[in-house]
Amino acid sequence: MPAKIVTILSAEEIRRTLTRLASQIVERSEDLSKLVLIGVHTRGVPLAQMLARHIEMLEQIEIAVGALDITFYRDDLDRIGMRTPAKSDIPFDLTGRMVVLVDDVIFKGRTARAALNAVTEYGRPEVICLAVMIDRGHRQLPIHPDFVGKKLPTAAEEKVRVYLQDIDGRDAVELMRAGARGNK
Repeated sequence: MPAKIVTILSAEEIRRTLTRLASQIVERSEDLSKLVLIGVHTRGVPLAQMLARHIEMLEQIEIAVGALDITFYRDDLDRIGMRTPAKSDIPFDLTGRMVVLVDDVIFKGRTARAALNAVTEYGRPEVICLAVMIDRGHRQLPIHPDFVGKKLPTAAEEKVRVYLQDIDGRDAVELMRAGARGNK
């Protein structure tokens, strides 16, 4: 039976979620001049840029944004195969800054762990926080996001896909469930 696709967030719901996340980040930041957003490739990068625009609209302050590739910090390359790394772009020192790592989905926590290791190559931040659009549970590591767009309990075999205009031509979050006999 084919997979069933359920829309979790529409484009408008994503916009509202980003506005809420931006407000929460502002509230948590003691000094916005020290705030930087670092998007984890691939979809964390445009999400970080979108969050920065929302914060700029709220606070009339420009927020530094960077991009982080974690390929060589992953602990599962033997399982998923070698990937062509994207380019990290963090043209500023992170020492003493409030760094918010931004990613689309947190699942087992391994991407976040790799991002924590990678980000220390760029300085010693005062604090590192994690912002995600979707938290689907199933952690294998003791990592918990500080800012969550939507908690979405899932079965381990289900898939969550975040689609962003800059990459995919549309904004949406979808849950893909394997088809099950006897269910409507």
